[in-house]
Amino acid sequence: MTDHPSTFKADDTHTPGIQWDDRASLHRKGDGDGVLDAAKGLRSGTFADLVKHMMLLPKEERTGYYIEKAGDREYHAEEIAELSRRPDFPRT
Repeated sequence: MTDHPSTFKADDTHTPGIQWDDRASLHRKGDGDGVLDAAKGLRSGTFADLVKHMMLLPKEERTGYYIEKAGDREYHAEEIAELSRRPDFPRT
């Protein structure tokens, strides 16, 4: 089965795949409930925007963060890098 261009299959307990425009938030590891670091411009937004943002961080900093999608799934640096290379990843 071919995915719709705006979706991808992922291990997700609630849906068979998530959309690039799903809401997500960027978290710093070890900050508990704290999600944003205004000095680095981190924020919540679409999953695709946060993947793009995280890939702009220096490689050594990426492991200090993770993206949380809709409160039910965490994506960490290695998986985010893999997702950013997908052919259906929105480039614009």
